[in-house]
Amino acid sequence: MERDTQILKCWKQVLFESNVNAFEALFRLTNANFIKFCQQYISDRETSEEIVSDVFVDLWLNRSKLEHVKKPEVYLLICVKNKALNHWKKKSSMQLVSLDEETNEIIDAYRPDEELERKELFMQLDRAIGSLPHQCRVIFKLVKEDGMKCAEVAEILNISVRTVHAQIYRAMTKLNTVMTKHQASDAAIIIKNIASAIALFLFLQSSCF
Repeated sequence: MERDTQILKCWKQVLFESNVNAFEALFRLTNANFIKFCQQYISDRETSEEIVSDVFVDLWLNRSKLEHVKKPEVYLLICVKNKALNHWKKKSSMQLVSLDEETNEIIDAYRPDEELERKELFMQLDRAIGSLPHQCRVIFKLVKEDGMKCAEVAEILNISVRTVHAQIYRAMTKLNTVMTKHQASDAAIIIKNIASAIALFLFLQSSCF
């Protein structure tokens, strides 16, 4: 049995049967290549091994939500890449932080009423995302939450990039409509700005393909 067929078989057994043996077989089939791939971003092998392991832990924990993935190896490689980039960015940020030992003043900007309103708005945003049609919701999650490019999502789901763009536009239109109802509050404006930034990001991203 060729490697791609084995990977797909193991993937389906992990997703639909929670088969531990298939999970271990999938790990053995891909682990070495994933570590080598990760080292393109993180030179340290030990760290690369940890990142790959984290990806597989996430896979097992979220296996019931991944039935939409048609190309598992591509999906996992993108997950490895994103985790590696996040690790690199986090490490770089930590190195750039300068601590001023003389600055001990803590500014108390906590406002319970605004915090409650902000939580309520984010709950409404979550509900709006949850009410999106299945394919639209999946695509939005992969792009917004998992940080994947439209072309990568298209390849994983085996659909056209044009379809990804259309579904993202559909999602953003609905979310923008939901948040427009709360224009009066500062928190809502912040969330709308976030949504607008996401829309701009997606537009710029789509223009690259």
